[in-house]
Amino acid sequence: MKQDSKKAKKPERIRVRRYGSSEPTVVVLHGGPGAQGSAAGLAQSLAKDFIVLEPLQRRSGSVPLTVGQHIDDLAAIAPRPAILVGCSWGAMLGLSYAARFPERVSDLVLVGCGTYEESSRRILRESIQNRLSETEFRHLTDLQERCALEQDPTMRDELFKEIGDAFMRAESYELIHESEPPVEIIPADANGNVETWTDVLRLQHEEIEPGIFSAITAPVLMIHGDTDPHPGGQTHDFLRRYIPQIEYVEMERCGHEPWRERYARDHFLDILRKWILKNYKPPSGTTIAF
Repeated sequence: MKQDSKKAKKPERIRVRRYGSSEPTVVVLHGGPGAQGSAAGLAQSLAKDFIVLEPLQRRSGSVPLTVGQHIDDLAAIAPRPAILVGCSWGAMLGLSYAARFPERVSDLVLVGCGTYEESSRRILRESIQNRLSETEFRHLTDLQERCALEQDPTMRDELFKEIGDAFMRAESYELIHESEPPVEIIPADANGNVETWTDVLRLQHEEIEPGIFSAITAPVLMIHGDTDPHPGGQTHDFLRRYIPQIEYVEMERCGHEPWRERYARDHFLDILRKWILKNYKPPSGTTIAF
């Protein structure tokens, strides 16, 4: 019997935006899922001290989006070993990547890390609702219902972006406008959010994650705002069962994205820079100034 010589075509590599010129190289992972470009402000803020790579995670459409697919995409473009700074869902992706490829990660920073248990998600939902007025909560609920029913992909992505903006206002302490906007504004990806988050929950329900995180060998730093409705302390305690080396820093007067917070931004960037340089092992003959 003649065998088919055709092989399944591999998906193209994801796009990566690059900033800065000074080693070491830091990879910044955006949140969402489906919020491509949302970490541009953080990448630009770190660019004066480091080379920064900002991967734009794969959008929905070409292949099914799973945690495994995002890991494979990251593996194709990340340095070896990599310094990873993940934000929100990006922090979760960093953990998944470091568990699968522990030898490929030298340092891992989790900023506003997402949740790994239903009790934490319940706290998150209740905190968001308590921070919104009745009118704001009705508006958010309406956006979510419209997004779920919308058939036009472009309109659905626009509604998803509105939902994200509403959540960010509730998740923040006092936002500041970022002085350097990204080179381009990238549309949100509502379908990518649903596909990816569905697989995130599957891994948790099947008790695969966070159990596999015990394979992580790199130093791990968790940075969390004290007014972030994601329960940072509870998530840290939960993750520490599997990652005993995880450190925890809580930022005062700070919400979900510290680099955008008026009172926490400078302190956050200083802690992040010093922690990266403390752990970085430069090539022989190179000097790092703290």
